[in-house]
Amino acid sequence: MTLAEPSRSELSYLDTLATLSQGSVDVNFDPYLDIDWDSPEFAIDRDDPRWVLPAYDPLGATRWYRELPRHRQIEIGRWRMAYAIKVGLMFESILIRGMMQYVMKLPNGSPEFRYCMHEMTEECNHIQMFQELVNRIGDDVPPGRKHFRMLSPLIGVLGGYAHLILFIGILGGEEPIDHLQKEIIRNGADIPPAVLRCMQIHIAEEARHISFAGEFLKDHLARTNPVFKQVCGVAFPIAMRWLAGEITVPPRSFAREFGIPDAVFDEAYWQSPTSRRILSGYFGDMRRLATDLGLMNPVTRRLWRLLHIDGAPSRYRSEPDRTTFA
Repeated sequence: MTLAEPSRSELSYLDTLATLSQGSVDVNFDPYLDIDWDSPEFAIDRDDPRWVLPAYDPLGATRWYRELPRHRQIEIGRWRMAYAIKVGLMFESILIRGMMQYVMKLPNGSPEFRYCMHEMTEECNHIQMFQELVNRIGDDVPPGRKHFRMLSPLIGVLGGYAHLILFIGILGGEEPIDHLQKEIIRNGADIPPAVLRCMQIHIAEEARHISFAGEFLKDHLARTNPVFKQVCGVAFPIAMRWLAGEITVPPRSFAREFGIPDAVFDEAYWQSPTSRRILSGYFGDMRRLATDLGLMNPVTRRLWRLLHIDGAPSRYRSEPDRTTFA
């Protein structure tokens, strides 16, 4: 018996894996070689006005925040930024747990094994980089809301046994962070230099990670049964919405600490037209991917809409959101 020749799509996937793996060898970053943490340029000034939240942040878009005294805007913005960084590293740890479970089941010679190990190495570097930044900012922020912290070990392990759902979840966590960081860069990157440098490194390497997750889903969904493909179509928007909330919404303890009224908190996350446009804007690329994967149908489109993450798909990868604050 002879082995079947790989199809054209399978060969394309293997070529993509080889390109991404080589990219991880050719262009990679070390948090302690590529960031001079002790240089004056990267010194953290806790009173830097560049901590003030921009209008494309859900809380920064509220009238309540814009009318605060400047020193209070700085305190809230600095905590908010440190929290987003800390939650980001928590998500990276979940990704590593799930991906490690997955690769340990792969056969010898699998090109997925090599690429996934490159990605996990990069994610470990991101965790170190983010934690160093949080330490230097100096606000004692938690790594996510309480229930997310409690569930995180279980999420990672279970994801390794439901690998298609795992990679949908990876995109659900990476996309909001990547979208926000690119929005900051596009709007002039008026943030402290140490934060900017970490964002630049993260964006550069996450481009590979997001590309791989999309190609992984494309390859593996083509080989799954139609029923489970429909399950993935339903899971896709649910994962996007859930993880966007976990990553971008701070805990209620944050509101209590800074005296944020409940009505303002609800307005920011996600009960106002402005905040819902911000939320929807995170997922233009994912709506395009879901469409390309054949996961958009009358049922799933309605689910995207019910979750307030519907809208036009991106015309190309990382297309800027031109509607939220037009």
